[in-house]
Amino acid sequence: MPHARVKEVYASADGFTAYEKGEIDDATFRNFVRETFSISSDDAAIDKTWNAMLRGIPQVKLDLLLRLQGEFRVFLLSNTNGIHLEHINNVILDAGGKGMELDSYFHRAYYSHRMRKRKPDAEIFEQVLDENNLLPEQTLFLDDFDVNIEGAKALGIKTVHVTSPNLVLDYFHA
Repeated sequence: MPHARVKEVYASADGFTAYEKGEIDDATFRNFVRETFSISSDDAAIDKTWNAMLRGIPQVKLDLLLRLQGEFRVFLLSNTNGIHLEHINNVILDAGGKGMELDSYFHRAYYSHRMRKRKPDAEIFEQVLDENNLLPEQTLFLDDFDVNIEGAKALGIKTVHVTSPNLVLDYFHA
């Protein structure tokens, strides 16, 4: 299937958003993919393809997160899903071998599929602010999607639009 068609389906098919919001489980998502793309792939093949979009996380960025934890309260707010989170923890971060899951790099991690909310909706930002007694004007939110940046800005949160791979390192002088 041509790349443009895949992007079009992703943007228009409700199953992707439902999965990120935790409205459907992994098995239902895989069946949604099979039906949407008219394929008969097994679960492992679907997971492998779905996870292909995930890249490694450079050690210098993980080290930066650990350093920032000593200076600031550091939170993760991610639109993600169960298949991706398992891949990040067990393959990209090799938590089984190193003992560090993604959550370890933050004071608290928030995942859309567990919260049943999704960026850029105000409710997801408000929950993080409220649960951690954060003031929007004293909170910095970094994201690579402009729509998520706009969602945070609408609540008075300070933002940085991450437009290049090393912008975070440059911003924090790492």
